[in-house]
Amino acid sequence: MVQTRHPSAEWLARAPEPTLDPTRRIIDPHHHFSHHWGGFGLDDLLRDTGAGHNVEGTVYVQCGWEYRTSGEARWMPLGETEAVVACAEAAQARGAKTDVAAGIVGYADLLEGDAIEDVLVAQIEAGKGRFRGIRCSAARHDAFKHGVLPRPPAGLFADGGFRAGVRRLAKLGLSFDAWVYHTQLQEVIDLARAAPDTIIVLDHIGGLLGVGPYAGRQQVAFDEWLSLLAPLAACPNVVVKIGGYGTAVYGFDFISQPEPPSSLTLANAWRPSVDAVISAFGAQRCMFESNFPVDRASASYATVWNAFKRLAANASEREKHDLFYGTAARIYQIGDAARGI
Repeated sequence: MVQTRHPSAEWLARAPEPTLDPTRRIIDPHHHFSHHWGGFGLDDLLRDTGAGHNVEGTVYVQCGWEYRTSGEARWMPLGETEAVVACAEAAQARGAKTDVAAGIVGYADLLEGDAIEDVLVAQIEAGKGRFRGIRCSAARHDAFKHGVLPRPPAGLFADGGFRAGVRRLAKLGLSFDAWVYHTQLQEVIDLARAAPDTIIVLDHIGGLLGVGPYAGRQQVAFDEWLSLLAPLAACPNVVVKIGGYGTAVYGFDFISQPEPPSSLTLANAWRPSVDAVISAFGAQRCMFESNFPVDRASASYATVWNAFKRLAANASEREKHDLFYGTAARIYQIGDAARGI
């Protein structure tokens, strides 16, 4: 079992940094609320988004939080959407500068195929204008178990019913978030080809493993991952979230150090994969993500975003806008995209 470790607030606060490029508009397209990972609620998120960066909006992504506890199983995930909407409305009532959960990515069992449409419609209604997509994790490796979600069946994305469910998303204007390990990227390629009208968002750069059989063999993992980027980028319906490096399976162990890393240290560690993704997909198909609270195992929220700004330092202004704001706004139809700007 590979487990995510939880940093203390004291450790996270040891190395404060001034905010780089503080007026840069940001949509954080991937965060959770959860009782796992040391706990992370609305107060925690607003504390982080208010720590210096100009985070105008966020996208909440499912993690099995606050499901309904009674009724038929297929309807239970609506409880997560309902709880997130309550948080978003509470943030608005407080006058928060960040539009919390401007987009919501929830869960539905797409193995039901076309029959899942009634659940999807109910999710859209529960989202009160915020529901944007579905995530079904397929992240699985025989060498270890990782994560708070149930272990998915092998070959999930190849199932005919599942693919019908993914195609159904497009008909309702919804996208699909894919969370896999790099050893499963061919499955994402095949799914993207089988559902060409559905936008597929690849989470966390595609799960570049650094544990299990890849412990101490990071270059082998990188080369395997890199060989699949070009065919993945050839699928025009795929976009990529850049982040997730604090997830335990990536093998970065900053949390074991006596002091948290600086944003420069993080940027240097992440640069090879970040540069490769942006080179393959272009900034218009990439978006930086916090993946908090999971990525607190790397550093504080403010430091993580400073690292992304260092990584984008040589990009054009248009590319920076896409990486930090524009791609997320367009894909999830929030912020300027929702306003028609």
